[in-house]
Amino acid sequence: MKVENVLKVKGTTVEMASPDDRAIAAIGRLNSKGIGALVVSGDGQHLEGVFSERDVVRGLARFGDRALSMRVGELMSRAVPVCSPSDTLKHVMAEMTRTRHRHLPVVEGGRLRGIVSIGDLVKHRLDEMELEASVLRDAYLARP
Repeated sequence: MKVENVLKVKGTTVEMASPDDRAIAAIGRLNSKGIGALVVSGDGQHLEGVFSERDVVRGLARFGDRALSMRVGELMSRAVPVCSPSDTLKHVMAEMTRTRHRHLPVVEGGRLRGIVSIGDLVKHRLDEMELEASVLRDAYLARP
């Protein structure tokens, strides 16, 4: 199974922040959308970084409540791993585990195509396993 299959189900809409947005506004968006990360992009097409819950915690630990008025670009993670639509879920899950990132932007040809979270991948894999079990059960019951 590939990342493109996950994107077909979840969609390619990506919640974004500008590097110039204030952290407090980005935190409000994380909360209101019920998500753990925003892709940071100045033009909506090219990845500049990711602003996640972890970045909020690190910012607060380092700068105290001053972090809330800082710009997203000052707190975001810049060197984030990415994946492509053609990557397998197994590869992406291994990369998430290895790098300890729960969100990977999907990039193709230098352009942002979506984002996947570990939750998206686990849900997709569980749905896949449920379908496999159902097919096997039906095949077993259909035996003479």
